[in-house]
Amino acid sequence: MTHLQPVILSGGSGTRLWPFSREQHPKQLLPLVGVDTMLQATALRVQGSRDYALIEAPIVVCNEEYRFITAEQLRAVGKASKHIVLEPVGRNTAPALTLAALLAAQDNNDPVLLVMPADHVIRDVGAFQEAIRKAVPHAAAGAMVTFGIVADRPETGYGYIQRGQAVEDAHAIARFVEKPDAATAQRYLDSGEYLWNSGLFMMRASVWLRAIDHFQPAMAQACRAAFEACPSDSIDYAVMEKLADAPALGIEGRIIPLAAGWSDVGAWDALWQVSEKDGAGNVTRGDVMLEQASDNLVFAQGRLVACVGIDNMVIVETPDAVLVADKDKMQDVKNIVSRLKAQQRCEALTHRKIHRPWGWYDSIDAGERFQVKRIVVNPGASLSLQMHHHRAEHWIIVKGTARITRGEDVFLLSENQSTYIPLGVKHRLENPGKFPLEMIEVQSGSYLGEDDIVRFDDTYGRK
Repeated sequence: MTHLQPVILSGGSGTRLWPFSREQHPKQLLPLVGVDTMLQATALRVQGSRDYALIEAPIVVCNEEYRFITAEQLRAVGKASKHIVLEPVGRNTAPALTLAALLAAQDNNDPVLLVMPADHVIRDVGAFQEAIRKAVPHAAAGAMVTFGIVADRPETGYGYIQRGQAVEDAHAIARFVEKPDAATAQRYLDSGEYLWNSGLFMMRASVWLRAIDHFQPAMAQACRAAFEACPSDSIDYAVMEKLADAPALGIEGRIIPLAAGWSDVGAWDALWQVSEKDGAGNVTRGDVMLEQASDNLVFAQGRLVACVGIDNMVIVETPDAVLVADKDKMQDVKNIVSRLKAQQRCEALTHRKIHRPWGWYDSIDAGERFQVKRIVVNPGASLSLQMHHHRAEHWIIVKGTARITRGEDVFLLSENQSTYIPLGVKHRLENPGKFPLEMIEVQSGSYLGEDDIVRFDDTYGRK
């Protein structure tokens, strides 16, 4: 039976889905559709393929900033990763796949790679699994397979693939084309010959490595040596579009049509299109009240959002930012993010709630010389043994049990108890229990930045 190796490409920052998506907590780590995050849904949608392939644990390629939350999210849904490949900097999809293929090639079975971006929505998982079933024999025989989305509208935001002659239950790839204008997109739709380029691929690890060595030798060498020196390019540009011009390489391209409710959820209007709507066409989440409103997307994270007499709008509320925009102007959200970055504002990078390998914290209030955080520590987890030069801390246990190291003293605190960590004293916070530890931390001092941490010992290898 064929060994199928899922490869999940989990890079990207999702700037057009701001303020939910932030550079250090991007859209693939968020539950935008349903209860699972997009990363979790990507890993889970392969599991029905066991009838025709041995499914390996996924290889995930992600930015090193996301390594702990990526591992935790996969573990939480029973899909712990085989490898997590950390990118120090983004280098697009072709180098990411090359690194994953090099890891997969260490196995003797030369697995078939199923390459999936982590930020796609697929509503009909059964149709997706059927497309995988059709693709596996082609990839196992040495072809490079891409999945083309059956177009249902003249979309100008996607690239297209023209399908060639039929090859069993697939088609040869005639050509790739760039994002078209409206008239060309309508012509593509009317012809029935063109499919949207999904960014989903399947091929053997050895086949990809042979192709990347042939078409992009500098990239292949850089991936084998030092990732930061690697050129940036996509799978399409680096290899797939060149296959037809290199018959001597002996690798054929195939396209499998896919009609499975696919979307790359590139912006809020795309999320509105694939989400369940009420009778007036509204998509809502959280504490939302609508009056005489239609065709809106309204997400509320922490407060009541009331909308009266509005149509075709996107309203997204988070604890530290609110987006209000015309649904037809969603491509311009990235301009707001660019301005935030230019002004070095934290709202472009992080949420108020920050995830850490041991749990998370939420900065609920701050002022001159003080900051208040809500901290949750996972069962069995611990913070580093650390010290601060410029701040003292007061800890109040709200729920659970804490083991405290303060200087030479080690002691337990339970609910409604508190302690004080003086400036300059080594300390550690641990959760020895089986339930999350919740506490309030009040920091006071002349400087309260996260870089005022001297770590002496850390379970997670942080400096």
